[in-house]
Amino acid sequence: MRLPRLRHPVVSYRRARLLPRRVRRFDREANRWVNARRDRRARDGGLRRLSRAADRGRLWFVIAGALVVIGRPRAALRGVLSLAAASLVANLVGKKIFGGPRPVLVDVPIGRRLAVYPTSASFPSGHSASAAAFATGVGLEAPVVGAAIAPVAAGVAYSRLHVGAHWFSDVIGGVAIGAAIALAGRALVPVRRAHEHPPRERGERIALPALVDGAGLLMFVNPSSGADVIRADPRRTIERELPAASLHELTGAEEPAALVGRALAGQTPPRVLGVCGGDGSVAALAQIARETGLPLLVLPGGTFNHFARAAGVDTLDAGIHALREGRGLRVAVAELDAGDTPLTVLNTGSVGIYPDFVARREVYREQLGTWLGGVVAAWRVLRHAEPIDIELDGESLRVWSVFTSVGRNDPARVATMQRWSMDDDVLDVRVLHARGPRRHAMASLAFGRRTAALARVLRLMPRASDIERRLVPEIALGLPDRGGDVPAFAHDGELEARPRADAHGRYGVRLRMIPGALDVYG
Repeated sequence: MRLPRLRHPVVSYRRARLLPRRVRRFDREANRWVNARRDRRARDGGLRRLSRAADRGRLWFVIAGALVVIGRPRAALRGVLSLAAASLVANLVGKKIFGGPRPVLVDVPIGRRLAVYPTSASFPSGHSASAAAFATGVGLEAPVVGAAIAPVAAGVAYSRLHVGAHWFSDVIGGVAIGAAIALAGRALVPVRRAHEHPPRERGERIALPALVDGAGLLMFVNPSSGADVIRADPRRTIERELPAASLHELTGAEEPAALVGRALAGQTPPRVLGVCGGDGSVAALAQIARETGLPLLVLPGGTFNHFARAAGVDTLDAGIHALREGRGLRVAVAELDAGDTPLTVLNTGSVGIYPDFVARREVYREQLGTWLGGVVAAWRVLRHAEPIDIELDGESLRVWSVFTSVGRNDPARVATMQRWSMDDDVLDVRVLHARGPRRHAMASLAFGRRTAALARVLRLMPRASDIERRLVPEIALGLPDRGGDVPAFAHDGELEARPRADAHGRYGVRLRMIPGALDVYG
């Protein structure tokens, strides 16, 4: 006896009355066609795993986490909220009104079957509603990213038909509900393209050399930065707006420090250094600017541009306008000492799960691109990351992560990616103690102030007692040498090579604030 088929007799009757006969006939034909297809075992297994990955929205929460890590917090927020609303409407309203029995399991090929099938009413498909809502919500805030996620959402929706969990009309109904919920959310909360948390303090205002046509500017452009972001080639804009500037590409064939040294020894030494690239490139040129005493022009040319945005330079035009007017800021930086030459840190430094994520993302980036590579990397970290044993200012701790922001940052965040203040004199340290499960550690990367309440309702966020905050002028870290290619420290989105470990298999890293250390245009 198939008892689950007898649980919704009234709901089944409603579906028969509410759905036209030809829709139900088309459902049977569509399922018969899908079940008759002879797909490869790998394809059947892949769609089955994809369907399971979307259970309870786990796949979408991982993608939301990756979006926040790669600098799209508003897209992640709108996607998650759209998902939550669509799931409620589909499961608490749609299934009560329409409902109906699910397809007969005996018709589904054995290689496609799930280990456990849901016993709730069939119409609409909750998986399809959640997938469509998340992809649409993300696409409203970030169209390019939404387009990249759309095939994954379509795959989840089709997988429910492929494994025999739903009828065709269930899937279409779920997609329609999810997309409609996300679009209705746009009417309630309009889309805003600005970043989520604008910096509170810009820093000390100073006058810098005003270069109207770029004469006296030595500009470096990293052509590989932001390669996955659809935008016009920044070099054309720079050449047009600053025709007298000296422009060089960062190709790796020659160190920028050597080029700057030769330029300073020439007859017309540069008065300003400039960089158009991501945060890693900006940090490297900031180091040279500090050593030479030259002001720095930062133009956004990377994927994230955290420092440029913190300085108020959201676009190329904004940076060029500041250069022409000579508007500048005197900002604080942090200095990383890992045994060799101290390095300049502009935004954040971290140990634990975030460096693991960055390392895995670099592996997948060439094959899958930044966005999809970030999603796969987040999924791998969610499955395999382990806590590490460190020493923080002499205290032994077992942690998931330690994030250190240059200056005070959002108190509601565990993972601080973009600095808030530009002239603060303290490091804002967030320690996530390893007292909860791995998924909570990953969720700490994904959710900030506006999504923390929802994440806690879903029991994803770490407990407040697991998160420790310290405001200090410097920190000293003792880190384990985990061997292989496992990184231990990242700053400004870049991995830092491990120094030589001591006799106990550990090595030290020191990070300290340097107030008023850099002059930038902004």
